Amino acid sequence: MYIHIGEDVLVRARDIVAIIDKETVLASEYAKEHKESREEPVVNLAKGSYKSVVVTTEKIYFSPLSSGTLKKRSHKLSVHEF
Repeated sequence: MYIHIGEDVLVRARDIVAIIDKETVLASEYAKEHKESREEPVVNLAKGSYKSVVVTTEKIYFSPLSSGTLKKRSHKLSVHEF
């Protein structure tokens, strides 16, 4: 299954490692260190300010959608799979 994470981008649900809200990312020392030494490509989908960060096995996306919205979308997919 795929999850729409913003700006016409779909990501495979099984490839998502984490969905993190912006406030958590900004408050985390680990996130700041990782942002500076990252190896994964970063894709900014937000035309303005991003609301969440979607970490996949291959890329990191800055999404204009809130982490709550993305969580609801992923939950709806898991319910319909059965």
